[in-house]
Amino acid sequence: MTASRNESRRGPQPDPRRALILVDVQREYARLPLRIRFPRLSDCLDRIERALDAAADAGIPVVCVQHAGRPGGPVFDPEGKGFELCPRIEGRCAPGWKRVVKRHGSIYAGTDLEPWLRERGVDTVTLVGFMANNCILASAAQGEALGLTTEVLSDAVGAVNLRNRAGKADARAVHATLMALLHSNWAAVAATDEWCRALSRGAPLPCSNLVASAIAPF
Repeated sequence: MTASRNESRRGPQPDPRRALILVDVQREYARLPLRIRFPRLSDCLDRIERALDAAADAGIPVVCVQHAGRPGGPVFDPEGKGFELCPRIEGRCAPGWKRVVKRHGSIYAGTDLEPWLRERGVDTVTLVGFMANNCILASAAQGEALGLTTEVLSDAVGAVNLRNRAGKADARAVHATLMALLHSNWAAVAATDEWCRALSRGAPLPCSNLVASAIAPF
């Protein structure tokens, strides 16, 4: 039932109105304990810059989101180096970018991003950045409830190794599993180059749904 509703909402649109969202592309992810493990941070940044070039050519809005933790905290201290954007992205910031500071996993929770998107007629958000296993996942899930179509660029989002009382998985496995999970219901997942081609044509990315993903040959 969820899948059919989502498929209807995210079905092919002749001319998606996109915004490119840079999620937490911050220095914190270049160092321990949250260093991106897969894909490599430098490879993710290459793809993010490719997406930025395509967005500029297409004239679509860009949103730059940064996560803020508590002042003096161990990660994302708003006054610390980890809060800052990665230098490659900081060097590309443009006056027209929408800047957002968030304090929750989702880019929409406690921010003015949703009304800003609505005012501009955006119906499709393209997510790049960090992490696949936290803020990308949370944002895509909330996007469904908001009626927004979400795209995730698989080679422009990174993951970390995870180990806790519930189990463990290395970053490659985390990334692969989450891309399949997202594409099964919450987002259209594609490589950056595929997205760039779709953007140049004003075309949607192909999407799937939960039922199709569940019955596909394994």
